[in-house]
Amino acid sequence: MYGQRMERARARMHELGIDALLVSVGADLPYLTGYEAMPLERLTMLVVPRDEIATLIVPRLEAPRVEEQPDAFRIFPWEETEDPVAIAAAFAGPAVRAAIGDQTWARFVLDLQAAMPSTTFVSASHVTGPLRVQKDHQEIAALRAAAHAVDAVALEMAQRPFAGRRERDVARDFSHLIHEFGHERTNFAIVASGPNGASPHHEPGDRVIEPGDVVVCDFGGTMRGYCSDITRMYVVGHTTQAFAEMFDVLAEAQARAVDAVAPGIACEEIDLVARRIISDAGYGEYFIHRTGHGIGLEAHEEPYLVAGNDTKLEVGNVFSVEPGIYLPGWYGARIEDIVVCTADGPESLNLAPHHAYIVG
Repeated sequence: MYGQRMERARARMHELGIDALLVSVGADLPYLTGYEAMPLERLTMLVVPRDEIATLIVPRLEAPRVEEQPDAFRIFPWEETEDPVAIAAAFAGPAVRAAIGDQTWARFVLDLQAAMPSTTFVSASHVTGPLRVQKDHQEIAALRAAAHAVDAVALEMAQRPFAGRRERDVARDFSHLIHEFGHERTNFAIVASGPNGASPHHEPGDRVIEPGDVVVCDFGGTMRGYCSDITRMYVVGHTTQAFAEMFDVLAEAQARAVDAVAPGIACEEIDLVARRIISDAGYGEYFIHRTGHGIGLEAHEEPYLVAGNDTKLEVGNVFSVEPGIYLPGWYGARIEDIVVCTADGPESLNLAPHHAYIVG
C-alpha cells in the first residue's frame, strides 16, 4: 500500500517538476509511511527524491517505533550528535524545486533553506493533496468504522442525564465513551448548552445545564489513524415550538445538501443548497460557517464545501455536511454527518438519527 502511494507521489512530482518531497510532522507522513511522528524538537523527515528510494530520517531513540516498509522507504536513524538538517539536505540532493510539508516546524524550514540555498521551496500539499483527497476502499472502511463508533456514543449519551451537570462533565462522558467504543484518542468534545450553543466551537465550561436547555454536542476522535466527527442535538426535558420549527429547517437543509452530493458537483453548490433553504426560512444571517470540510487522517482537510470553491467532487471524496443556525443569546443548532461521494451519489457514514434527543 505505502509503496503504491509513494509511486503516486512520484508521478505527481514529475507532473509538477518537483525534484524532492520533504515531509515531517503532520498527516502526509503517516499517509506515505504508516508512521506518525511525535512533534519533537528532534527532526523526523521523509525525503523522497523524484527518481530514487525514499529515506525516513528519524532520531535514533524513535526508530523502534517505525514499522519498516521496504517497498516504500529505508530508515536512517540519526544520532544525537549529528545534524539532521544536513542529513536531509544530503538525501534530497541538488534539488532545484522541493516540496516541503505544510506543517513542518518553521525552524526546520529556515534551516533547510539555509542548507539548500539554490532550492526553491513550495508547499507539499501540491503533491500530496490530490492523493489524500481521494480515499481508497481501505480508508473509507476505516472512516465508516469510526463513524459507526461515534454513532454509538451519540445513542448512549441520549440515555444519560444532562440536567444539573456542568458542560465539562458531560464532555468528559463523551470523551470516555469515544475511547470505550474503539478510538485511540478524543480530538474534541464540544458540549454547548443554552446561549453557549450560539458559539459553534464553544469550549465546555462550568455552566450548569438546566431543564429546557438546547445542547449542541459535536464530538470525534481518531480510530486506527482515521477521524470521526459528528454533531447531534440534545434537549433537556422539553423543547419550544420556536426551536422545533427552526430545527425542522436545519434538518431539511442538511438532508437536501447530502442528497445533492454527486461526482462532478462543485463544492460550493453543496454549500448553496443548504444555505438557500436556511436563508429562505429567515435564518440566513445565523448560518455563519461553511457547510463542510474533508476528513481523513486529519479532522479538517480538503475538500471544503464553501462558497467560492468550484472544485468538482470526485468519487472517494469524504467530507462533513454540517449546516448550523446560531441565535445569539438563545441557542444554536447543528446536524453533522460524514458523507462519501460515490459513483452512485452520497453515502452517509453516520447513521444515528437526526432528531433532537430528549434527555433528563
